[in-house]
Amino acid sequence: MKKFVAVFTLVMLLALPVCAMAADTGSTEGVQASPEFYAKANFEALKGKKIGITIQSLQNAYWAGVMTALREILDAAGAEFTIVACNDSSATQIGQIENFVSAGCDLIMVHPSDANAVEDACAEARNFGIKVMCWDDPMTNTDANWVLNNTYLGTEIGKLAGAFINQHYSAEKKAEVTIIGYPQTVILLERENGIRQGLEQTAAGKYEIVATTAAIEANLAQNAVETILQAHPNCKVFTGIGAGAMIGADEALQIATGGNIPDDMGVFTTDVTKQQLGQLADPTYPAKGIIGFEGSDEDTARSCASMFALILEGKVGAKNVFRNVAPITAENVQKIISGMK
Repeated sequence: MKKFVAVFTLVMLLALPVCAMAADTGSTEGVQASPEFYAKANFEALKGKKIGITIQSLQNAYWAGVMTALREILDAAGAEFTIVACNDSSATQIGQIENFVSAGCDLIMVHPSDANAVEDACAEARNFGIKVMCWDDPMTNTDANWVLNNTYLGTEIGKLAGAFINQHYSAEKKAEVTIIGYPQTVILLERENGIRQGLEQTAAGKYEIVATTAAIEANLAQNAVETILQAHPNCKVFTGIGAGAMIGADEALQIATGGNIPDDMGVFTTDVTKQQLGQLADPTYPAKGIIGFEGSDEDTARSCASMFALILEGKVGAKNVFRNVAPITAENVQKIISGMK
């Protein structure tokens, strides 16, 4: 395990704007995060605290950006911390949690490769009086879970695409739609099902789903879209469950159109990476909308650090804290880009 590095910089980050984007997640179970919720956090509670963070991967662009921003915030707050990746290995992650316990951490954050697999390790950490936070899964042996309502997230993607369909299509001229999902993972299947619900709620009778494909990585999504276009050359609306779906679809469609993107072509997904935002800001790509979380890398990292402070001071108030989601479009993309790492 890496040695903890203590940085004692007296900076009060609470005065910074906490959440650049806010919207109701539609969930009634647990606490709804909001700017007011995060404003209860006192970053002085992080000073001198040992924090261990284990995530699935640092190769993922989203996680790399957020963790870079989180390092800066924790440094400035005077926390002692280490961030490690388990590379999607539960055995590795369990060992990392055990190392954090041996190091005497005050708080451990786990983004689990397999939530069930790390429950016992997290329970053992709590037996030693260590606070435990889970990012993404409603785990049992934690003090707080920072989670998304993934069905609702998918529904918002579908609604964003549905509003676009309403602008450009009709019952007489239906949009041909592709869904790029990843049903192998439960939360991503929830997002896919939500996309279907959002489309139907918003644009019923004005679209037809002509293809579905499973692809989480950009290159696989690009290959899938190229194949779909051979069978459905008039398919112009693509929805997906993550960054790879947008990046890959954008590349395939830009090649297919020579960068001359028609007004009625659009790609809609979630996650927030620099490449996605760059494509959203570039009219030679068909990206039209992203359902983001807190906003930029800096916004998400600041909200995460707020969770740490709230947990350490016992101010969370509920087991599950539901994160915010809201759309990123051409109208606000430059603001988000300014906070990316």
